[in-house]
Amino acid sequence: MNPAVTARAHTNIALVKYWGKADTDLIIPQTSSLSLTLDQFYTDTTVQFDDHLTADEIRVNDHLLSATAGQKVHKFLNLVREQTQRTSFARVTSVNHVPTAAGLASSASAFAALAGAASRAAGLNLDRTALSRLARRGSGSATRSIFGGFVEWQAGHDDASSFAKPLEEDVNWPIAMVALVLDAHRKKISSRQGMQTSVTTSPYYSAWKDVVAHDLVAIKPAILARDFITTGEILEANAMRMHALTLSSQPPYSYFNGDTLAAMQTVQQLRDTGIACYYTLDAGPNVKVFCQVADLPVITEHFAQQFGAQNVIVAHPGPGIQFN
Repeated sequence: MNPAVTARAHTNIALVKYWGKADTDLIIPQTSSLSLTLDQFYTDTTVQFDDHLTADEIRVNDHLLSATAGQKVHKFLNLVREQTQRTSFARVTSVNHVPTAAGLASSASAFAALAGAASRAAGLNLDRTALSRLARRGSGSATRSIFGGFVEWQAGHDDASSFAKPLEEDVNWPIAMVALVLDAHRKKISSRQGMQTSVTTSPYYSAWKDVVAHDLVAIKPAILARDFITTGEILEANAMRMHALTLSSQPPYSYFNGDTLAAMQTVQQLRDTGIACYYTLDAGPNVKVFCQVADLPVITEHFAQQFGAQNVIVAHPGPGIQFN
């Protein structure tokens, strides 16, 4: 029996979003993107290849997945087997410290951790660029979770050229991301389904690609210069323009709910009182509030009163992938 390997990967929140694939099989995005890895949300995954198994055994949060439910993981493990000419099946045990499929990037940490644990368990010793490329094949945003801090995913044009690289991993900027868990249930429209609908039906999709290119050029120097206001304005506008694609698709759809809109309004009200903070959100109703550490007491108190303290989670810049 081969040794088991455990990896931990953290989620990331895209500040400049990727929304749409140019290649759905290789998961090559239509645009580049930029994210911040978060310390509070992560996945621990252990993988062991075992010649005695007759099928991949996949357990998530202490629940054994059926063959159908585990198909994406099985397909990903096949990629690892192809790279190593390994034929044995694997035992996968994963614990997800993220609400699944609720717009908190659970697939990013899940497939980044799986890529790390599975590749090492199979005998590969991939550098982080190669690991980023491999993680991408499971979930696009997973390519960014290999690294900590601020990370850019370069879209590229093929498997070799599409990978993430860190902009700044050791973040000493006193910033935070307040996650508001407004609905932890599985979303009705998956990110993959939503993206494809927007790419093929939104009349504004070509303009979106121009928006992303502009925002990437603007946000990187702002981050490196510790320009909080400019960074916040860019990430908030980028998020809203991404969600405009969902509303302009056919049929139109939205990831917002009433609490989403209320949270966004609260952020705007806080800004009106002089508290600099900005909202962003991915494919789900849960809002993330970009703020400065000094303002956390006021911000968290407002949202605790509005949504309950148990639904307000403070996150800071997090690390890249870690192994046992």
